Amino acid sequence: MSFVKTISTVRAGALSLALALGAGVAPAALLAPQAAQARSPESFADLAEAVSDAVVNISATQKIEERRGAQGFPQMGPGTPFDDLFEEFFKRRGQRGPGGGGNEDQPRTRKSSSLGSGFVIDSSGIVVTNNHVIADASEITVIFTNGQKLKAEIIGRDAKVDVAVLRVKPEKPLKAVNFGDSDKSRVGDWVLAVGNPFGLGGTVTAGIISARNRNIDSGPYDNYIQTDASINKGNSGGPLFNLAGEVIGINTAILSPSGGSVGIGFASPSSTVLPVINQLREFGETRRGWLGVRIQNVDDAIADSLGLGKTRGALVAGVDDNGPAKPAGLKTGDVIVKFDGRDVKDSRDLPKLVAAAPVGKAVDVIVMREGKEVTKSVTLGRLEDGEKMASRNGDDKGADSVGKSVTQTAMGMSFATLNDALRQKYQIKDSVKAGVVVTEVDRDSSAADKVQPGDVIVEINQEPVLNIDGLSSKAKAMKEAGKKTALLLVANAQGDVRFVVAPLN
Repeated sequence: MSFVKTISTVRAGALSLALALGAGVAPAALLAPQAAQARSPESFADLAEAVSDAVVNISATQKIEERRGAQGFPQMGPGTPFDDLFEEFFKRRGQRGPGGGGNEDQPRTRKSSSLGSGFVIDSSGIVVTNNHVIADASEITVIFTNGQKLKAEIIGRDAKVDVAVLRVKPEKPLKAVNFGDSDKSRVGDWVLAVGNPFGLGGTVTAGIISARNRNIDSGPYDNYIQTDASINKGNSGGPLFNLAGEVIGINTAILSPSGGSVGIGFASPSSTVLPVINQLREFGETRRGWLGVRIQNVDDAIADSLGLGKTRGALVAGVDDNGPAKPAGLKTGDVIVKFDGRDVKDSRDLPKLVAAAPVGKAVDVIVMREGKEVTKSVTLGRLEDGEKMASRNGDDKGADSVGKSVTQTAMGMSFATLNDALRQKYQIKDSVKAGVVVTEVDRDSSAADKVQPGDVIVEINQEPVLNIDGLSSKAKAMKEAGKKTALLLVANAQGDVRFVVAPLN
C-alpha cells in the first residue's frame, strides 16, 4: 500500500470549476519581450542524475492485531451484513459460529506495509521523510536506488509540520543532498520532484511553483509550496528540488478528486522544516519558542474598530496566565505587528515566527494599543512546556459568577448575566468567570453568523463586561459618541475567545 495525504475533493471540484471559468489565453502582443522569449530547460537529465541516488524509498511496516474465532475465521461484530451468511455456513457443518463457543478467541498479529519516499541529508546515514509515512511503524526499511535495503531507527519526529528524521548505518558514505532557501523561490520557478509513486521508485517529474504560502488547513504552520509537478501516492516525504539541485520542500499532500495527480501538489517549504529537522537531530524532540497568547486574524471591521488604518498583524484574543507574554505586559486586544524585528502581516505569520525563535531568547514584540505602537520585551518559553501545563490545568475549576437572570436585547442579540443556571444550561466551563450570556440571536442581524446562544460577551471595546447593565450602559455611551460598531470579546462554552465586531443598533 502506498499513500500521500489527499485534501478534500469538494475543494478540488470548486477549484477546477474556478480555473475553467477563468481560463483564457493572453494575446502575444501583451507579453513582455523577455517572457515571450523565455525557454524551459532543454533537459532535466543532468539534474536528475545528480540527485536521484540521494532519494530513497521508505517501507513502513505496522503490526495489526486481529481476533479470530473458532476455526480461524475472522471475528465479526454483531449486526454485520455477513451475519446470516456465516450462521448458515456453520450450521451446514455442525459447527458453532465464529465467536459462538468452542475454541476461545485468539489474537493474531498480521503485518501491513506502506510505501513512501525520503532523502539523505547526511552521508553518514541521516534520512528525512514525512511523519505520516512512518507513523505507528514497528519496522522501517530504507531502500536505495541500487537495491540496497537498510533498517532505520527514528531519531525524532514532529506531527505539527509532518516531518521525521531517520538514521541508517551504511557500510560506506551515502550520496546526500542539501537544503536550499525556499524563501528565495518564486512563483513560476522550475522544480523537480523525485520519489516513489505507487511503489515505482526513482520516478522524476518536473513542473513549476504554482503558488507560495498556501494554507490547506492542516495545522498552525501551514505555508505550503504549491506545484504542478506530478505528485502521487507514495511521493510523500520525497524532495522537491530547485534547478540548483537543492531541496526547497518536502512533498506532502495533493488536492485531487480521484486520489491521483491533477497538477495540484503541496510541499512543506525548507524554511519551515529545516529548523525542526535541526532540533530533532540535536535533541530528538522539538523545542519551539512560546509566547503564550491566543490570536485571531484582523479583518477590515476589526481594523476599523481599533483604528489600525489597514488590516495587519495578529490580534491577541487571550493571554495565558502561565505564559511569557503576561509578565511582559501583553494584553488582550493588543495587535502584534512586529516580532523580533520581522513584520507580522497577518495572524498566520506569528506562530511560525515564534516557533522558529530560540527558547529563552528575549525578543521585542511591537503591538498597536489604543492607536499607538508599544514595544514589549518578552523572554520566550518553550511551547512543549506550555502545552503540558495546559493539559494539566484543563480541568481547573474557578469561582462561579452569580448575577441577575434579567434578559435584555441589543445589537441583534438577547443577553442575560452569567449565573449558575445559564452555566449549566449551556455547559459553560468555569474558566469563563464572568460576562453576559447570549441567549438568542436575531437571524436577520449581522451578528447571526458571528455568535450563537451560549457564547459569553466578556468585553466591549476592551472594557470588561460583568453584567447586562454594564453592557447596556457601555453600548449606549458608544452610540451617543457617534460609534456605529462595537468590538466584542466573545468566549465560547469551552472558554476559547475571539473578537467580533457588532453594529450598535
